[in-house]
Amino acid sequence: MTTILITGANKGLGRETARRLIAEGHTVYVGARSAERGEKAAAELGARFVQLDVTDDASVAAAVAAVEAYGGLDVLVNNAGIEVRSPEGAVIGAAELTADVLREVFETNVFGLVRVTHAFLPLLERSAAPVVVNVSSGLASLSAAGKGYPGAAYPTSKTAVNMLTVQFAKAFPGMRINAVEPGYTATDLNGHEGAQTVEQGAEAIVRMAQIGPDGPTGGYFDATGPLAW
Repeated sequence: MTTILITGANKGLGRETARRLIAEGHTVYVGARSAERGEKAAAELGARFVQLDVTDDASVAAAVAAVEAYGGLDVLVNNAGIEVRSPEGAVIGAAELTADVLREVFETNVFGLVRVTHAFLPLLERSAAPVVVNVSSGLASLSAAGKGYPGAAYPTSKTAVNMLTVQFAKAFPGMRINAVEPGYTATDLNGHEGAQTVEQGAEAIVRMAQIGPDGPTGGYFDATGPLAW
């Protein structure tokens, strides 16, 4: 039985991914900052809850200890992510971007991903078929940069996620480590403006979370296949 941890899994894509993977027979940890919301989601899904704030070293260390106590980890899904908007609710473009805004987005989307991945590497290395799925975005693609989305910090953070995916994959050739693009999905991140449902958006994440030892690594995928960097 495969054991999977999903960060930011009490709602949206993380929750739907957890639901789908549980239905496939996997043991799933719902990682969430809020104990109340995380425990509620885990109870409704039939998952295990682990309190996990990806921006906090102590929280991540405690989550590692909790997962290890239950026996280990096979798959890590780095799903937690944020976008910062103006007080009026508008995305912040390059002309208005400040270092503080970029730092806030990177703290969760990039530094949080590195913090969690680094902390769980010892558990993943004990697995017979370790997998890491980094939830990226089509906005991360440099070949498609500038197509429509006016925000600056979020796409930049996801481009960093893509590069980190490649670097981690090179460093750990025994693991399958990939970035996925869920598509423009209606979630709290975008004020539910996305064109897809969470069921559609979770497809690529669920698929890549279940790849075997002969699956791809160091790649960037959506539900239809590889994407251009």
